[in-house]
Amino acid sequence: MNKPDNNAWSTQLFNDLIDAGVTLFAYIPDAGNARLIDLAQAHNEARPVLLTSEEEGIAVCAGADLVGKRAVMCMQSSGVGNCPNFLSLVKGGRFPILMVVSMRGDYGEQNPWQYPMGQAVEPVLHAMGVLTFRVETPDELEPATTAAVNAAFEGGHGAALILSQKFLGAKPFPKRKAS
Repeated sequence: MNKPDNNAWSTQLFNDLIDAGVTLFAYIPDAGNARLIDLAQAHNEARPVLLTSEEEGIAVCAGADLVGKRAVMCMQSSGVGNCPNFLSLVKGGRFPILMVVSMRGDYGEQNPWQYPMGQAVEPVLHAMGVLTFRVETPDELEPATTAAVNAAFEGGHGAALILSQKFLGAKPFPKRKAS
């Protein structure tokens, strides 16, 4: 599977987020967001915040909003399952939240353990009132980023930019040997 150049799309996404005023990058380490976080680390006005759990990132983003800052929560799709309770904070408190979710368990996935949560990501987010903006191809990244940023910071909604495995490329998974 041809995947886009990680440096190119990460740089484009980072620049789009910085241009939108995002300066706080809350994250759980993942191959899908590693370059984005490296860019935040190297930038003079951005700050990456390493989290212990995904739901902690929801609170960090809400806190950023309370002090007039813009934040993004970066995580892998498996972490979405940790967030519904804290997403009620977003809905009840009317905090804008922007998430970047790098997918597992969809197009080209080889690890059977990734499928259940991969299939649940968008239904879980929708159930919690979070709008989703899915990226399947490189030409969809910029308009989806703009739509998600606008939904979160201009519209006051929860918004998730979903980076599909068709876009990112599927990770290899070791094959089981026949007995």
